[in-house]
Amino acid sequence: MSEAMGVLCEGLVQIYPGDDGSDVVALRSVDLDLTAGTRIGLLGPSGSGKSTLLNLLAGLLRPTAGTLRIGDHDLSTMSERDLVGFRAAGVGSLIQGAGRNLLPHATAAQNVSFARLGLRRSQRRSLMPARELLDLVGAEHLTGRRVAELSGGEQQRIALAVAVATQPGLLLADEPTSQLGLEHREGMVDTLNQVNEVLGATVIVVTHDPVVAARLGRTVTIRDGRVGAMGDESNDFAVVGRDGSIQLPQSARKRWPPGTLLGYDDDGDELRLRERDR
Repeated sequence: MSEAMGVLCEGLVQIYPGDDGSDVVALRSVDLDLTAGTRIGLLGPSGSGKSTLLNLLAGLLRPTAGTLRIGDHDLSTMSERDLVGFRAAGVGSLIQGAGRNLLPHATAAQNVSFARLGLRRSQRRSLMPARELLDLVGAEHLTGRRVAELSGGEQQRIALAVAVATQPGLLLADEPTSQLGLEHREGMVDTLNQVNEVLGATVIVVTHDPVVAARLGRTVTIRDGRVGAMGDESNDFAVVGRDGSIQLPQSARKRWPPGTLLGYDDDGDELRLRERDR
């Protein structure tokens, strides 16, 4: 069982080669500092860089530039062998689509056991028994059932158990509620929060649903490859970038479309934006 791990990104950049030979910048100077044990809902439109960030945190990609630390691990400089060990025990991933996480003809308990095969025997002995882990995610009654016989909502719970089978210090979940009905969606968020409380893992959930994100406690919004906003249950704050830029919240962007000229009044205590008179 790993201790909860914090996340530190400093000037994180990810560039992909484009089909036409040009570079595609997926992330540009991302700064993020998350305390160990935090729950975060990661929001943003399609193509904003959320999935790229999740793959970097999982150790599946190496950053093009910048610093990426997960707990005591510097993923920017780790050897490939150390990265394999980190992915096997330190981080758990729940990818989109429950069936992609599971062996369909194995039982729920067998799926949990299979996820632990990469660990040493001494490490496996210290872990929560499969039945208890399945009970934690509300699926103890499915222990002996084959995955192929289960509903989508039941499979998603088994997939979550598999993601935390090694009791990792970091849990990454990509749209875990997207294919669930309202009741199952709320139940999945409750379960993610419970996993955080019982196992202590830092939980980062990519979601398009601001209600789901808000119920996790804290939100981070990615826009155009940058952290544009951070918030909690009652407030949302714009984040000033390293270059001094600010991404306006959606309500302000509707009021001030691209090309709008803004001035500001600074009385020393408060800064007020104003649109130039037309």
